[in-house]
Amino acid sequence: MGIFKKRSIKTLGKKKSDMPEGLWNKCPSCGAIIDEITLKQRHRVCTKCDHHFTLTSQERVQMLLDPDSFDELDATLEPIDALGFKGYGDKIKANQKKTGLKEGVLTGRGTLLGNPVTLSVIDFRFLGGSLSSAVGEKLTRAIETATEEKRGAIIISASGGARMHEGILSLMQMAKTSGALARHHAAGLPYISVLTHPTTGGVTASFATLGDINMAEPNCMIGFAGPRVIKETTHQDLPSGFQTAEFLLEHGLIDLITPRSQMRERLGQLLTYMMPSEGAA
Repeated sequence: MGIFKKRSIKTLGKKKSDMPEGLWNKCPSCGAIIDEITLKQRHRVCTKCDHHFTLTSQERVQMLLDPDSFDELDATLEPIDALGFKGYGDKIKANQKKTGLKEGVLTGRGTLLGNPVTLSVIDFRFLGGSLSSAVGEKLTRAIETATEEKRGAIIISASGGARMHEGILSLMQMAKTSGALARHHAAGLPYISVLTHPTTGGVTASFATLGDINMAEPNCMIGFAGPRVIKETTHQDLPSGFQTAEFLLEHGLIDLITPRSQMRERLGQLLTYMMPSEGAA
């Protein structure tokens, strides 16, 4: 009989977890493990490959606007289930709880390097950043505020497109936001559109590509229909890098690609050039 008896794994009990969740992140592009503090300091950009992680709308505002200058607009405006789409009401409540937002876009007025602007940030966490009646209304009101107060307008897009739960009511927002931007342009005021990953569908087909300057973050996906749908429709192989920001820059859909670390400074420069001088008609 042996003196020592080998213990089985089962006798060791449950595995202890001494490491709290949320302290480390794995880059989906290169697989690097990055601590949360470093990632936050770099505006959620990978230290190894410069992959741009998703930012919340609140993080975007903090990153871009001058400290303590943000004044939120229409904070209580939220979607309704006008068509009685099954399960839509529950999804709205779940996403409101998850994000702390009433709807999938955060809008407000503020200053960016001293330039007066309205900033609208679509939050992809809220039903994929989809365009609803309430999102369209908030965007339109922000644009109209910019026009009335002679501010530049900035919209940060990250969206899967129109919100299917609202049908034609969602699609109508494409025309409504575009009309507001036309009036803003007629007033001689700048609109800068920033496209982030992903920007697709009806958002791409309307306000996201109507900027006086259309800029994008590196390697983000921009398109209308998905690559699979396009390939099945055209029966053709798609070119390498199709629907990336780099591909679209080469083909003229966007004007420039700006890394997140340079975004605030670049926006400030553009606004300084584009804002009408004081006293101009």
